[in-house]
Amino acid sequence: MTKNKDEIIYMLATKYNLPLKKVNEIINYQFKYVAKVIAKGDFKPVRLPYFGKFSVKAKRLAYIRNKKKDA
Repeated sequence: MTKNKDEIIYMLATKYNLPLKKVNEIINYQFKYVAKVIAKGDFKPVRLPYFGKFSVKAKRLAYIRNKKKDA
């Protein structure tokens, strides 16, 4: 069963008796953290509970870095 982000936020807010806004902030922070880790490179895949495993291929990361240098 696949759930979207809003359903997961609602489920967690209900489970832990927290306001939806607070759970949303927590979830968004996790994604910002993962983006920061991925941008640095040199990392093992990052797993976020309920959302999955995130990784970047080395060639893709090199391509992105080269694009930023050219801009």
